[in-house]
Amino acid sequence: MSSNALLAVLLVASATATAQTPEPSSGSPTPAPASPTPAEGSDALEERIRQEVDKRVTAAKQEMREEIRAQTATNSVGAEWQQEWVAEKRKLELFQLDGFFRLRPNLYYQFDLGKAPDRRLFPSPRGNEKTQSGADMRLRLEPTFNISEDVRIKTQFDVLSNVLLGSTPSTSFPSDGYRLFDVFNDGQSAPASALNALQDSIAVREVYGEVSTPVGLLRFGRMTANWGLGVLRADGNCIECDYGDVVDRVMFVAEPLKGFYVTPMFEFNGEGRYAYPNGTQSQPVDLSNADDSHSFVLAAARRDTPQEVKAKLENNQGVLNYGVHFSWRTQRYTSEGLTSGPAVLNPDGSVGPSSTYIQRNASIYIPDVWLRYEERNFRVEFEVAAYLGKIGSRYNAPQAPSAVDLTQNQSLTVAQFGGAAVGEYRVLNGKLNLQLELGFATGDRAPGFGAYPGRPGSKAGGFTQPGDVDGPQFSCDNGGCADSAIRNFRFNRAYRVDNILWRELIGTLTDTVYAKPTLRYTLTQGLDLFGSAIYSQAIYAESTPSFTNKPLGIETSLGAKYETEDGFVARVDWAVLFPLSGLQDYNTGLQTQTLSTAHAVRGTVGIRF
Repeated sequence: MSSNALLAVLLVASATATAQTPEPSSGSPTPAPASPTPAEGSDALEERIRQEVDKRVTAAKQEMREEIRAQTATNSVGAEWQQEWVAEKRKLELFQLDGFFRLRPNLYYQFDLGKAPDRRLFPSPRGNEKTQSGADMRLRLEPTFNISEDVRIKTQFDVLSNVLLGSTPSTSFPSDGYRLFDVFNDGQSAPASALNALQDSIAVREVYGEVSTPVGLLRFGRMTANWGLGVLRADGNCIECDYGDVVDRVMFVAEPLKGFYVTPMFEFNGEGRYAYPNGTQSQPVDLSNADDSHSFVLAAARRDTPQEVKAKLENNQGVLNYGVHFSWRTQRYTSEGLTSGPAVLNPDGSVGPSSTYIQRNASIYIPDVWLRYEERNFRVEFEVAAYLGKIGSRYNAPQAPSAVDLTQNQSLTVAQFGGAAVGEYRVLNGKLNLQLELGFATGDRAPGFGAYPGRPGSKAGGFTQPGDVDGPQFSCDNGGCADSAIRNFRFNRAYRVDNILWRELIGTLTDTVYAKPTLRYTLTQGLDLFGSAIYSQAIYAESTPSFTNKPLGIETSLGAKYETEDGFVARVDWAVLFPLSGLQDYNTGLQTQTLSTAHAVRGTVGIRF
């Protein structure tokens, strides 16, 4: 018998006894329940009993729901496993919808820094134009399907993500001859990959199952990943974000001690070649385990929930949270050529162009340490991470086995370190916020920053030489490797510290040390004014376009943000980059070259829901 049925039987018995038997006296006599009148008869009595039972069953169910809610709030991870064991009491609705919509107008001025076209760090207008402007949008939907109190499916979709307004006019493919001049276009077509855009109108970011068990939380599927400050892992779920980590993983969160969480994870980083043995609707199969890249991850953290943090701060208590995130990633072979062509179905059922299995023998260890201490008036937080390991073979070209040059089968060493620290002090009852952020990312003496090492350099073999902005951070030829180490650490691209230099011109933080003071003042509820300045310089001058100077630039920023309780957000930023000698061109009169000051005005209007 189910628990609900048993409860109903007990309530029927209780209600019947209550209706037929007076309660014992306690000080003063208690009148017995009124007996049915002759007109009412037994049917009326049965109806009264049924109503009483229904009332008690409903109350009992409500009490059970509240208990389940409380239990869920104690034993499950709400939004992000590493943030808290639960964020809030779960709702009982089958379907929940969260997300945001944003529109971002932008204006860039002199992002070419006055450089010649072949030396520029950013795609620039034609001729002597100095101004670039436009607007983009994104709708992010986060539906949750609550199968029960303990079982749910979570998803995340992007609609028209970062679509430039006006970029898909209906005359993009005027093959029907309806228009001759695009000036007559007055509409837009839906973006379609490989037709009129690089991405489809709708992109699926997350689909995963979540099950609360008596001993922890199980998650499995495709999901976003976040850790600490976001130096290593960042989910990109903020309304201002562009990038974000999405991983295929199976994970389990356990809480052996109050507030202390242990989370083992297994991640599918790359499966290599795969096939559909019986057509595209059949179950796909991984053709070989040899070319798989997997990660074994273990995270351990001491964390308070946001509610606990708030309560401690209000009681003038300190809050100490910390954690360690460790990954071990391996790959024996790589399927060369797999990603160099379209994902077409071959006659044998395999997907993509034919591939050659090239020995990789790679093993990477990725430790990350995070700590945060906070009191009512100040906060200190830092994160330090590293990539350590070896790539057994650097060969990386799609050739037939007979064409493989074994002299290129050289090993590379990986040793990269990076981190950031933030100090924050609050005065005037929290209205004035003073903040200082310091960060570093190790560099490499190879020319170029290495933010995009897949881009070829100007040297033979695609390697870099003095003056190159980007490219591989090692250098080898058939006779051996003049540089066999990759040492430049790259921050997660979703980790942003500025609006121009690292965000746009270089692409991410690497080979640098920087310092950024920030001031923020709450003018009134929901309205903040802020300003910051950031100084950046390279660790190795050889990485810069100048090849001889380390200072990169000073960037200032002023802005305002307005946010209402019902989800409306409006923000504007004005940033100015003063380029320094490290951004000058190599061997082109460094002592006399004058770089132009770059400006960026960014706006955002959005709605959270």
